[in-house]
Formats: sequence, C-alpha cells, structure tokens
Amino acid sequence: MEPMDIVGKTKEDASLPKATMTKIIKEMLPPDVRVARDAQDLLIECCVEFINLVSSESNEVCSREERRTIAPEHVLKALGVLGFGEYIEEVYAAYEQHKLETVDTLKGAKWSNRAEMTEEEALAEQQRMFAEARARMNGEAIASKQPDADQTLES
Repeated sequence: MEPMDIVGKTKEDASLPKATMTKIIKEMLPPDVRVARDAQDLLIECCVEFINLVSSESNEVCSREERRTIAPEHVLKALGVLGFGEYIEEVYAAYEQHKLETVDTLKGAKWSNRAEMTEEEALAEQQRMFAEARARMNGEAIASKQPDADQTLES
C-alpha cells in the first residue's frame, strides 16, 4: 500500500501544473539557456517534495502549539527548523505583499464606496437592502430606495 496524503492521493499523484512550472523555470534563467524536459520534470518533482516537506513540518509546528489550523507563522517557523532560515525574510515579504494585493482586490471599484460609509450609512443601506429583498420575496414593486424610519429587521 502506498503512502496517502491528506486528500487521499498517493505521493505520485501530487504534482504542480507543468505549463506554469515550465514558465517559471524559463523566467528564472537567462533567455539563451534551455532546459531539457527531463531536467524540468526533475525540478518539478523537487518543488513538490519541498512543498511536502515544508507542509509536513508546518503541521508539526502547528501541532506542537496545539493549534488545528496551519497559519503563516507556522510555515515561517518550519522554514527555520528545516534549515531554510535565509528565506524567511523573503517569504515573509512575499506574504505581506500578497496580503496587500488581496486587500486591494477586495477594495475594488465595486466595494470602494461602501468601505467609506459611516456606521449609520451602512445601517441605512442594510435596511434598504432588506426592504428590497422583502419586496422581491413578496412580489411587490419597490416603491422607494429609502426604508421607512420605523421599519425594523423583524418586519
């Protein structure tokens, strides 16, 4: 019987997208350097093994801290334990950049005007949306964009 990972696939089933990995490999090398297909496959296997190693150690760090969810801090600690301490600063910087990009995505044009609302404006908007939803549910025409002042959530 082969060792199984957490999602029920054998280690041989775990891989990374070849096209993406090939692109990354080409971007990291000078333009005049070519990599044999066997070497690309070996690099991809090394990446998968590295991910498995860091994931496993991150899980161990998480367990030692009696946590059930692996957090970024666990991954950073795992890198140190595994002897990859020189990468921690760069990994942390990439993580911070990812957080900023994720926040920027959530604050896209669709959400930017809502993020600047006061609490009262947000409550009024919520009440208006509830009123519209009730009207749609009851098959009524929506007469006003503003809810009545005395209308509550229980209506």
